This record gives sequence, structure tokens and C-alpha cells, in this order.
Amino acid sequence: MRTTAAITAVQGYLPDFVLSNAVLETMVDTNDAWITERTGIKERRILKGKDQGLSVMAVEAVRGLCAKRGIDVMEIDLLICCTVTADHVFPATANIICDKLGAKNAWGFDLNAACSGFLYGLTTGSQFIETGKYKKVVVVGGDKMSSIIDYTDRATCIIFGDGAGAVLLEPNTEGLGIIDSILRADGSGCQYLHQKAGGSSRPSTARTVENKEHYVYQEGKAVFKFAVTNMADVSAEIMAKNNLKSDDVAWLVPHQANKRIIDATAHRMGLDDSRVMVNIEKFGNTTSGTLPLCLWEWEPRLKKGDNIILSAFGGGFTWGAIFLKWAYNS
Repeated sequence: MRTTAAITAVQGYLPDFVLSNAVLETMVDTNDAWITERTGIKERRILKGKDQGLSVMAVEAVRGLCAKRGIDVMEIDLLICCTVTADHVFPATANIICDKLGAKNAWGFDLNAACSGFLYGLTTGSQFIETGKYKKVVVVGGDKMSSIIDYTDRATCIIFGDGAGAVLLEPNTEGLGIIDSILRADGSGCQYLHQKAGGSSRPSTARTVENKEHYVYQEGKAVFKFAVTNMADVSAEIMAKNNLKSDDVAWLVPHQANKRIIDATAHRMGLDDSRVMVNIEKFGNTTSGTLPLCLWEWEPRLKKGDNIILSAFGGGFTWGAIFLKWAYNS
């Protein structure tokens, strides 16, 4: 039996502050019914406080992960941080997380694939396990989206929230863990969903700040059209590639961007609501954090051997799906 990379523990972290639709009504021209109908979101969490970056949430998630698994942080070989809201342009937030944890034996790097980041990170991390290079790889998915959101723009401010989740990957020879993945990218989608300034092609200036070019820019209708098609297509594709019928899939773990996109993906896969993880109403879109936060919340209901499909679509565009067999009973 070949060695696979299995998730052996999962942990999440969410800030205490709740930003509800009712509060957003007082900030921007919107209302609860409009938000709920179009997105399915009722509230989202926001990380408050001075100098509080993504690493604050990530450290808590990884610390809880190690405690749950009963390992010391010194046992971590590699930490991959999937995010679009790194603490700094450099150094990598992964390095900062390891330093705050005291994980001195680990090296790490940041991975930016927008909302598909956790899928990309999980696939990347699994390679180090499968080759026998490492025994313990941590993949963090999280974002402090409130740091790049314009709360006068109702097209974006209603969607995003803050949060982080982490998983531990370890070797498995029972046929469990990550079985297959399909990852896609299409850079022509940049025009529809991106951050205009702050990169090397358009460095920060007083003018870019004044023009609000450091916030998320999104053309909602175009993004929705691409997302609803591609996320459903790639989920069906990975099922067909692995000869999975609808009845074979225990759970769909979809990116939490929009309830209508989630429903379309589940419908394409032939799954009813009882087998779809949805918490968008409570947390909104935490970008790279949505998938691990779902796994964390549903962990008590997962059974060893469950066939699980993870699926996501992100800005830029990026999208993909992973087929894994759950490796343990909680």
C-alpha cells in the first residue's frame, strides 16, 4: 500500500467580535433580507485590536491543533500558510507563526491562491508526506479579510469575515488520506477579482490609498458566473475520475463564498443538503479559512473511511477539488 498524507487533526480559531447584517445596515446601503437572499450570510467574525494580523489567529489554531493531537510544536517539520492577508509583504507569515509557537525545527512558506489557497496548500503539503521527506506537515488556511475590505462598498463588505483553521498531515498506509486532487488556474480572471494596488506593478502611493485601491475589487456577476460553473464542474470531474457515485460521497466541503454556488455544486454532484457542510451564515467568506473551519466544526460527525470532496473557487481565477478518505474517528 502506498503512503498517503492523512489529516490526523484539525483545529480552528474565530475572533470574538460578531459583525451582523443588522450592524451592516447602519454602515452601508443594504439590509438583512438583501444580503441573506443573495449570499446566505447572516453574520461574520472580525479580528479587532492594534497590530493584530493573521498570525494571531493562525497561532491559536496551530497551538490547539498540537494540543489535540498530543504533539509538541518541535515535532512540526513544515508549516504552509495559505492566505492573501499576510502580516507583512515579507517575511512570510509562516515564519512568524513558527516563531510565535516556538516551532524551531520547522521551515515554512506562504501560499497565495485566494479562496482556493487551502486546496493548493493541502496538495502541496501532501507531497512532502508521500515522498517520505517529512512526518508532520501543518497546513494553515486563514485570512483577516477585514484588513482589505472597504466598508462603504456593499458589493464586498457583506461577504467577507476573519478566521483561520489548521490541519496536521501525517503518513498513512491504510488507504486513507488524500487520494486525488485536481487544481486549476486562469489568470485572465484577474480583472474581475483582485486588489488593484500594493504590488510591484502598482506600488503604494498617497494616490492609491486615496483612491481606495488597496481594498478588494470584485465584479460580482462575472465572478459568480465563473464560480458556479467551475466549482461544480471540477467537483463532478474528481468524482468521475475516481469512479465515485453520489451515494459514495459522505460529505462535500465547499468553499463558503455564496450559498447559491454551494447549492449548485451539491446539485451537480447529486448530494442533498444533509451531506453538505455549510456555515456561511455564521462566518461569511473567510477565504483560505473556509474549508478547514468547516472540517473543524463537523469533525465530531466524521467517521474513519468517509469519502470527502473538498471544492473551492478563488480570485485570479483559481479553483479545484480534493478527494480524501477521512483517517480517524473523533
